[in-house]
Amino acid sequence: MIGCIEGEVRAIRATYCIVMCGGVGYKVFATKEALARLENGSIASFWAHLAVREDVLDLYGFSQEEELRFFDLLLSVSGIGPRSALNILDIAPIETLRSAIVTGNAGYLTSVSGIGKKTAEKIILELRDKVGLATEGSSETVSGDVDTLEALRALGYSTQEARDALRKVPPDITHSNDRLREALRLLGSR
Repeated sequence: MIGCIEGEVRAIRATYCIVMCGGVGYKVFATKEALARLENGSIASFWAHLAVREDVLDLYGFSQEEELRFFDLLLSVSGIGPRSALNILDIAPIETLRSAIVTGNAGYLTSVSGIGKKTAEKIILELRDKVGLATEGSSETVSGDVDTLEALRALGYSTQEARDALRKVPPDITHSNDRLREALRLLGSR
């Protein structure tokens, strides 16, 4: 159906943006990170997935083709719909999610609203062989992120604030203490 969409950004909301293309405003759901990079009046380009149901046509947009492929993989798991898949993509970079799945870290996935332990285990079971091998440092990052997330929550930050900060920590910082220090620096610079 629709594989890509490009046009002027007319409006940006918490979970979607309106992209004007050919005189039509398309409502494109996207990750918080993708939406944060947009500006009203700028030109945006998204790799797209059109979710068709009986009563709704929803368009999901991704900055990178790899995000779209990972989104499609998540949709292949029974019980995971487009909104849940988008929420999973919102928690961490693709490489970190891939590592969490390959290493069987269900706890990392359960922090997504609507994803319980059984669903997280189902994702791991069904996608472990499909997502490919994680890089050596990414598995350390997953375990470090779980520790860092807990530390930030203990310091009074919300789960969302902590995850947003961890997404911005460069992937080459793998040790949990260093990731915590960088996340705190990012949170303090707001």
